[in-house]
Amino acid sequence: MIRSGRTLTHDQQHSCDLVIVGTGAGGGMLMAEAARAGLRVMALEEGHHLQARDFNQREREMIELLFQEAGARATEDGSVTVLGGRGLGGSTLHNTNLCKRAPAVVLEHWAEALGLDGWRPAALGPDFAAVEEQLHVSTIEPERVNANNQVLLRGMQALGWRGGLLQHNRRGCAASGFCELGCTFDAKENVVKVLVPEALAHGAEVWCECRVERVLLEQGRAVGVVARALGEDDRGPTLTVRARAVALAGSAIGSAALALRSGLPDPHDLVGKNLHLHPGAAVAGRFDVPIEGWMGIPQSVECTEWIDYLPGSPRRIWIVPAFAHPIGFAAMLPGFGAAHMRQLRHYRQVAVLVAMLHDESAGRVTVDRSGRAKIRYRLGDADARALGDGIAACARLLLAGGAREVWSPYGAKQPIRTDREAQALARAVRPLAPPLTAAHPMGTLPMAVDPRRGVSDGEGRWHGVPGLYVADGSLFPTSLGGPPQISIYTVGRRVARTVAGDLSR
Repeated sequence: MIRSGRTLTHDQQHSCDLVIVGTGAGGGMLMAEAARAGLRVMALEEGHHLQARDFNQREREMIELLFQEAGARATEDGSVTVLGGRGLGGSTLHNTNLCKRAPAVVLEHWAEALGLDGWRPAALGPDFAAVEEQLHVSTIEPERVNANNQVLLRGMQALGWRGGLLQHNRRGCAASGFCELGCTFDAKENVVKVLVPEALAHGAEVWCECRVERVLLEQGRAVGVVARALGEDDRGPTLTVRARAVALAGSAIGSAALALRSGLPDPHDLVGKNLHLHPGAAVAGRFDVPIEGWMGIPQSVECTEWIDYLPGSPRRIWIVPAFAHPIGFAAMLPGFGAAHMRQLRHYRQVAVLVAMLHDESAGRVTVDRSGRAKIRYRLGDADARALGDGIAACARLLLAGGAREVWSPYGAKQPIRTDREAQALARAVRPLAPPLTAAHPMGTLPMAVDPRRGVSDGEGRWHGVPGLYVADGSLFPTSLGGPPQISIYTVGRRVARTVAGDLSR
């Protein structure tokens, strides 16, 4: 059953075995797997229950509806826009369906540095495989690579750089190019399409438009949550859910903020720290022929030449195409007035690449007096240099792929027309130069065997608080350096087993 907080007319109290805060990849998988295991499950979601018919492909309306803070969430200094999902299904509503397992090098590092042997690639393999089968993950067919992605393929071939086709979880894709605004064709094999029906079939209950305000503790144990129904003034009745177990699955931003609002035990001052954003900078190239990058599957090709995942490596950049619809495109373009309009008129002839940083810089989530999340984050010197190298690499790829000229989000010389000019972009970035965007926050409630180094253990249990679990990207001790959805789905699957086992004792 899916209910709306808008229907509440008075305070209510419910009970269950497991209450889940958030319904993205982690919370959605946890909900389905725990319900299948026979637990009475309730999941609470701040956003709306949106369906295919609600995705009208209008950029302004969909961004406001699908993203936290209407798409305006950012770090305190405004240097990084942080895109997070809001709605039943979380970020699986708006993501571009890229599916990659967490890199083996990263997982082995976690095992060696933090004792997380259960997260070695061999141990995770069966869970990864089960998730990929459940979500119908497949490699994108070469004939479905659109012109924007073909540019990256040509550039890699000309420069002799590594890369290839990506995997995705789509079926029945119409290649409309509007993935990030929600799929009106219902082709995403995501939480709403795959996991919610399964959870409901096993008796789970979902409440949308309910913001969880705090976790309830009694004698040091998590026993439920208190949520607020979101009416016209966001001050509706309360929904109190008493439960034998509580799982935080509201993203690395939302889960950390809820933990801080609730005053959850944090003896080693770890909650909200260790924030990794996997930030990216976009670079555009103008061609003599139409690219029409808004058409087709947005991201089907990756360049892995500039990433090796080793801690401390200077090569920590993952490159993929990333086109934007008109509002986002106009906001990205450098320049003002008439010069800006001249560039905007080339919209059909532009291809865009993004350099995404496998960041080692660590930010922090805090809350203000009202309980609203605040994000503090600044690139360290090594990350700034690595991102500069990535921007230069994107410019070189675009030129090698046939671009007449390249527009960089920073740099004194515009436009860029030669490989030498492109290589000159390889200098350290600084706050607001360029503006960065992040869609993969991780790490604010990291796992580790030693409670002095992690908030949660390797199975998602909050150290020292019985009945409390974490089931989202907050658990990851470092950046993954790639799209995290498959790894977060896998978190939900593993935590479901943990909760079911713990509650059966």
